[in-house]
Amino acid sequence: MTQAEADAATKGATIRKIADEAFAAFNSGGRHVLPFSTRYPAFSLNDAYRVAALAHNMRVAQGYRPLGRKIGFTNRRMWDEYGVHAPIWGYVYDRTIHELAVPLPLGPYTEPKIEPEIICGFAVAPSPGMDDAALLSCIAWVAHGFEIVQSIFPDWKFAAADTVVADAMHAALLVGQRHDVGSRAGEWLDTLASFDIEIYCDGQLMDRGHASNVLGGPLSAVRHLVELLSSDPNDPPLAAGEIVATGTLTRALPVKAGETWTTKLKGTGLEGISLRFC
Repeated sequence: MTQAEADAATKGATIRKIADEAFAAFNSGGRHVLPFSTRYPAFSLNDAYRVAALAHNMRVAQGYRPLGRKIGFTNRRMWDEYGVHAPIWGYVYDRTIHELAVPLPLGPYTEPKIEPEIICGFAVAPSPGMDDAALLSCIAWVAHGFEIVQSIFPDWKFAAADTVVADAMHAALLVGQRHDVGSRAGEWLDTLASFDIEIYCDGQLMDRGHASNVLGGPLSAVRHLVELLSSDPNDPPLAAGEIVATGTLTRALPVKAGETWTTKLKGTGLEGISLRFC
């Protein structure tokens, strides 16, 4: 065996070991692992996506059904706070999507936080190079929802590669009322890039946001994901029928059992939503 072959074998074994750890920690209810970037200094973002693909395959083998993707760190306001300076993405599954109408137990999640987002449902697969209008023509519906994110790394301290391994920090997705795009495409094109949002905990205002916080608008975030996937050797491109959560419009805020979180939106046809934690 040559030195190059030996190095490749060692890296392959490391990637499988990290994937096993990431799989075990996913929605495990408080299980922490030390950031992989601190244990493996040469661990790169490309390595992380290889790990994420392996962990995804493990979940599928355990009966998880992928329903779409989530994009993380599209809100530039969060980049300095977490030390991650570019968007990343992960999968969402049938087991991680829940109804808004019932309280959500926090037990399965590690250091959970809440993020108000725009979610898109695709009728047609998008292609690289599309502008906002072309992307919107591929979308059947838009909705407002909450993503619950988590950190399997203590105290939310990590590098960008760690976030990819942790399925882009995904824990749960709660989708509000779905609005057909249809004949209102022109209206959605304008309002999805220009609305305001407020988020409240038990009636107290916690943060404000704007559509432009998400890479200039949710459709811009979708375009970024489409471009990322076009050069991804490990994962398929977006397909018809998938949903995409486009990233938080405000800061990600920690949540506790017993709290009720609500949003108010202005300048769009989307209604505010409410979620109680137990």
